[in-house]
Amino acid sequence: MDRTPDLDRFTSRRSTVYAPHGVVATSQPLAAAAGVEALREGGNAFDAAVATAAALNVVEPTSTGLGGDVFALYRTADGEIGALRSCGGAPSSATLGDVRERVAETRDVAPEAAEMPEYGPLTVTVPGTARGWERTVEELGELSLARALKPAIGYATDGFPVSEIIAGQWAEAADVLRGENARSAYLPGGRAPTVGERVRLPRLGETMRRIAGEGADVVYEGEIADEIVSEVRSRGGFLSHDDLASFEPEFVEPVSTTYGSAEIYELPPNNQGIVALEALNIAEALDAGAYPADSPERIHLAAEATKRALTDGLHHVTDPEFEAIPELASKSYAGDRAAEIDADATAAVDVGFPNDRVEGADTVLLTVADEAGNVVSYINSRFKDFGSGVVAGDTGIALQNRGSSFSLDPDHPNRFEPGKRPFHTLIPGVARLDEDDWAAFGVMGGYMQPQGHLQVLMNLIDDGMSIQEALDFPRWRYQVDGQLAVEGRFDGSVLTKLARRGHEVRVMPPLHFGGGQITRNAGGTLSGGTDPRKDGVAIGF
Repeated sequence: MDRTPDLDRFTSRRSTVYAPHGVVATSQPLAAAAGVEALREGGNAFDAAVATAAALNVVEPTSTGLGGDVFALYRTADGEIGALRSCGGAPSSATLGDVRERVAETRDVAPEAAEMPEYGPLTVTVPGTARGWERTVEELGELSLARALKPAIGYATDGFPVSEIIAGQWAEAADVLRGENARSAYLPGGRAPTVGERVRLPRLGETMRRIAGEGADVVYEGEIADEIVSEVRSRGGFLSHDDLASFEPEFVEPVSTTYGSAEIYELPPNNQGIVALEALNIAEALDAGAYPADSPERIHLAAEATKRALTDGLHHVTDPEFEAIPELASKSYAGDRAAEIDADATAAVDVGFPNDRVEGADTVLLTVADEAGNVVSYINSRFKDFGSGVVAGDTGIALQNRGSSFSLDPDHPNRFEPGKRPFHTLIPGVARLDEDDWAAFGVMGGYMQPQGHLQVLMNLIDDGMSIQEALDFPRWRYQVDGQLAVEGRFDGSVLTKLARRGHEVRVMPPLHFGGGQITRNAGGTLSGGTDPRKDGVAIGF
């Protein structure tokens, strides 16, 4: 049975949202409302971001949770452009050989033939969310963490009706929830909830109440930490109390490039933001934006730029504390890569995807703009579905499987190493579109993220689309299997012309092309847009 919602049947139209005081855009309406509530009570964009993110943990639990990581890219009211990376690493006591041996034991294979599993305790890395939220409000916000968590606690305790697309994702992900803790926490009544069904997540609500009262340390050093470690180690994983207690978020310098007259900021490695910057630089060198957005020329050149950026990024991007990363975002390097591209598709490009698990990864993105001048793009994720499928005791915390991105090939730059952070797909973005025109943006969906950044930014910058038009516009996606996936809303003649250039074109449903959000402050005018491929809204006040 196909549980995927048929988005093509929706014929509603949206316009860009404008507001005088603040705008929140995200993939679920109740979560967006939580952010606006924080703004109304005197919080700024950063308080609203944490309130929205926490609410998403409850109302969109398939895609995010306390057991995952959080990242931010922002421009503050006083002009600072900054980034938060709250991303944990692999267990410090485990080596690549240890993991190979443990996989060999459970999969009945030779250790040298072992591959990193997709789910389970070996894929669990240190979760960064709770301390990331706390650091955000302490360093950049106006309200307390307890205040930011209040709406999420209410939704978890009192219940909420499940929205349509999330209900479909919940049903698809139910098989991941195999342990008793996981099933009792997230399959009320022994099944995934249906559209509109009111659901309560009391275990998660109680954990959030404890964080609100005691601070994030309870997740890393208290009783909740005990439950996390006990659950992972009892099932064969390596996570330790020291791994949790020693974790700290970090503020890092964004990486950037120019595209036309705009400047684009992304997260540095271990995230794939540098892939988006390289793709933009190659597209600019090819003058891809001179062609209409739905033309075969634009799509061909941008897709070929994406192939090369993904090839470079997926070979080199890893934890920079373990491996040097080349200057992939330089204009000169992009010029060399652009010189390889002509009128025909390059069939032999070796993208070198470490695995195909990131093709449909699950993530939430929210963006906020406030009247003071703050704009923030904020991302939370457990990676796939309900993460590893491991839920820690009675806490309701489903732990991420971000470690499945590691390679067990000792020669791969992204190989498993103790304490190492894996290649990370999550990339919030900020763009200066004009002198006093700032946008926080992002497009979710694994390897779709840098491709979505490229397409949405070209729509905004080259075509002058409004932010809602830029999100609505049909998308394409270069895939792990080498095919060029496209949405069915493209004209058939465009697809035929792409095929004649050598692209293996495949029409796929809208959910394969990510979910984006944008909020903008253009000279004091606040606006927001949200992706029609999700349940979300943009709300202003």
